Amino acid sequence: MPRPKPVAFDKKKIVAENRRARFEYSIDTVYEAGIALTGTEVKSLRFGEGSIAESYAEVKGKEVWLVNANVPEFSHGNRFNHEAKRPRKLLLHEREINKMHGAVARQGMTLVPLSVYFNSQGRAKVELALAKGRKDHDKREHIKEREWKREAGRVLRDRG
Repeated sequence: MPRPKPVAFDKKKIVAENRRARFEYSIDTVYEAGIALTGTEVKSLRFGEGSIAESYAEVKGKEVWLVNANVPEFSHGNRFNHEAKRPRKLLLHEREINKMHGAVARQGMTLVPLSVYFNSQGRAKVELALAKGRKDHDKREHIKEREWKREAGRVLRDRG
């Protein structure tokens, strides 16, 4: 009997977050993926350096790659230091990769990284989302809805 999946990912230390992604895209499904990193990349991430603001993921064959994620070179690294913007392999189950490949190919969805973090065991993970891009008018509606909810919360808080 398989173990039940956790409802939310156990994030211990968030290193990088793509806050713009939730505004630019309507998020459908969220996956947790491991990252294949070198030693100096892990050390650089543990110092809190790294950015996924302009990054995306793509499916190539039976593998998923994180492209354009910036992990700066480790300051105390030697000649074996890593390249800052190299593509990094994401570690996922084959059935998850097949679902992603189908959604990207057929439904025109995008793989967007939401955050990079270390879990409770100290492993570097990426929160990856299958998302569909929002048009400008959808973004305006999203802003209006968010402001309306904020205003309604203020009114209810002031009355009660």
